[in-house]
Amino acid sequence: MFTVLAKERLSKEIFRMEVYAPKIAERRKAGQFIILQQGGEYHERIPLTIADANKERGSITLVFQAVGEGTHRLATLEVGDSIKNLLGPLGHPTDVRHYGKVVCVGGGIGAAPLHPIAQAMKEAGNELKVIIGARNKDLLIMEEEMGHIADEVIVCTDDGSYGRKALVTEPLKELCESWQPNLVVAIGPPIMMKFCTVTTRPFNIPTIVSLNAIMIDGTGMCGGCRVSINGETKFACVDGPEFDGFAVDWDNLLLRLGTYKDVEDDAHHRCHIGLDIKEGDA
Repeated sequence: MFTVLAKERLSKEIFRMEVYAPKIAERRKAGQFIILQQGGEYHERIPLTIADANKERGSITLVFQAVGEGTHRLATLEVGDSIKNLLGPLGHPTDVRHYGKVVCVGGGIGAAPLHPIAQAMKEAGNELKVIIGARNKDLLIMEEEMGHIADEVIVCTDDGSYGRKALVTEPLKELCESWQPNLVVAIGPPIMMKFCTVTTRPFNIPTIVSLNAIMIDGTGMCGGCRVSINGETKFACVDGPEFDGFAVDWDNLLLRLGTYKDVEDDAHHRCHIGLDIKEGDA
């Protein structure tokens, strides 16, 4: 069993959870993920990127958004509760080295898995600028944490409720023009990552993205997370989750991710009512 050590509600739908998993905390590297099963009567396998780890406490930190039924159920766990199964670390870690100038771009919940990558890039001696964005102020996360490690943090909101009223691609383009980074790492909604690559391509700046494809077993056996990279089939769980953004078939990825959208939307509507009641009672 993997015990919940701490839990924090970052926004109405976003949660941060510290879980006791000493072996994973010891081995994990930036960019890797885990797959968990809550246990009991619910056996859905949920892939989540490791947002942080503490070897001394033997813990890993997970940040997730309550979207489908599985993540809504996960959000009901409290300190002292346990997760039955937790597998990891999985996937290839980020290629962290001294590039020179690095821009890390996080959209929405993507700012959480971006944090350990940004931290590792800075520790490798890179100049680091971070762009984080969300639809509105309430959905912004990790600004303070990024501020502790980055040389500059640029905050954007779609509606202008906080920071700069802009999509993340706007300051990204400006940095490509004026600062000329050697590498861009983008994590967030697929459409955001796609347009980050559209932005950086004219400047020929290598752009790494982390693909949140549909995933079940995390070992490449089920084939659910297959993606098309330079016309070849790859599996996000064992070949990724990070890929060259210029090589991704974004239209294919977006089409596959939409397969269960109606089911997910229905689960979100049904389960979110329970979270609202819980929040009101707190």
